[in-house]
Amino acid sequence: MDREEKFLNWLTKPLSDEDLDVWFRVNNMIPEFINLFRDFCLSFYFTMNETYLGDSHGKSKETKIGLTQKDKENHFEWCWNKTVDNFELEGIKFVFDRKDKDYFKEFFFEIFYDSKNRGVKGGLLEFFRQIFNNNRPMSKSDLEILTDLYKTLERSLVSNT
Repeated sequence: MDREEKFLNWLTKPLSDEDLDVWFRVNNMIPEFINLFRDFCLSFYFTMNETYLGDSHGKSKETKIGLTQKDKENHFEWCWNKTVDNFELEGIKFVFDRKDKDYFKEFFFEIFYDSKNRGVKGGLLEFFRQIFNNNRPMSKSDLEILTDLYKTLERSLVSNT
């Protein structure tokens, strides 16, 4: 097996249920937290998607006014704070340090704000639904993405105890 084939297997080959169980235990990943973190990401995505005024990439016949980088940053901040506040109203408190918040900011700017491909933007919803679905076959690359998101959100979750 050559390097390319090994890499493609790593990317796509589903792990066994036993391997998944070991991965979750080794990384102390709790199913209820996976669901909570999915809800956080989906809530943030829906807030962004429903309140974003859109881009003008020169194809709009109605207006050629586009959002500036500062407008997009302000929108991100508003959506982020709104999502965190909404969870706090439900008794779930997140406190993000700059590095963890920047992780999300960079991700959303690359995929949501700066992408001219509507399919990529539209794929975010399904991405979050799938990456947090631990009842489906998962590859090692899926697990690494899930674990990164999980650990980032877990660090920011404030315990009520």
